Amino acid sequence: MECITWFAPILPGKLEAWKAFDDEAKGPRWEEHDRSRKRMGVVREVASLMQTPEGDFVCLFQEAKDLAKAFQGLAQSDDPYDVWFRERIMDVHGLTQEMLEGPPPATVTFDYHNDEG
Repeated sequence: MECITWFAPILPGKLEAWKAFDDEAKGPRWEEHDRSRKRMGVVREVASLMQTPEGDFVCLFQEAKDLAKAFQGLAQSDDPYDVWFRERIMDVHGLTQEMLEGPPPATVTFDYHNDEG
């Protein structure tokens, strides 16, 4: 498995739109989100809101068998949920479709596992 942690800025004035997007993805659209992630090969995804003096960010942890394939799947999918999701992240975070073509430019430098727990 591959994993990545990365941050996506929440554009100024978009915090409430991000909260609504988050609520919709994990609420009424949960089944669609689950199918999307399974189709992309994502086995774990964690999003946390981080509010700093420099602005609001979403901290993301994603794990998949092949992260590049997962990101390309989202970037290229014509599934209605994936299109909706892509439009939301473009609006709220300023990410472009091209930016989704591969995993974000983050490098994992430390990955602790406790296999006893």
